[in-house]
Amino acid sequence: MTRDGRIVLIRQERIPIRRAIWEMPSGQIDNTVAGGADPGRPSETMEQVALRELREEAGYELAKDGELVPLGYYFSSPGFTDERGYFFLARPVQLCKEGPAQDEAESILDCREFTVQEIRRMIAENEIRDANTLGICATLAARGVLSLVPR
Repeated sequence: MTRDGRIVLIRQERIPIRRAIWEMPSGQIDNTVAGGADPGRPSETMEQVALRELREEAGYELAKDGELVPLGYYFSSPGFTDERGYFFLARPVQLCKEGPAQDEAESILDCREFTVQEIRRMIAENEIRDANTLGICATLAARGVLSLVPR
C-alpha cells in the first residue's frame, strides 16, 4: 500500500488460464540449500520472500519508515494439498529507483497503483479473479485497512 492508500497490483499472463489477470505480487520460498544449510530448509524467511517479490514483480520497496505486517495464512486448495500462502501488508511502499528486477519467465505485463474504489469495482465486476488477491482484500477489509463497501 502506498503512502496515499493505493494498492499496487501487477497484470500477469497466466498460461494455464490463457489470460492476463490483475493480482497482488506473490511468490514462493526458495527451498534450495544455501551455503551448507540443512537440506530442505528454506534459504529465505517469508518476510524476505514478500519483500523480494514486491521488488522483483512490481518494482516497489518498503519506504524507510515502512512496516511489513503479517496478516496470517490461508490454504490454497485444502481438498488437494496442505500448501499454505502467507499474507503480508507492506506499507508504505515506494517505487524502486532501479525499477522492477523481473525475470522474463514471470510474464508480467503491467504494474499500477489502484485506489480502494477501483479495487472494489474490479472485484465487483469480476476483473480481479485471483484467489490470493481476493483473499488478501477480504483480510484487509476485515481488519479495517480498506473498505469493500460502496459509500
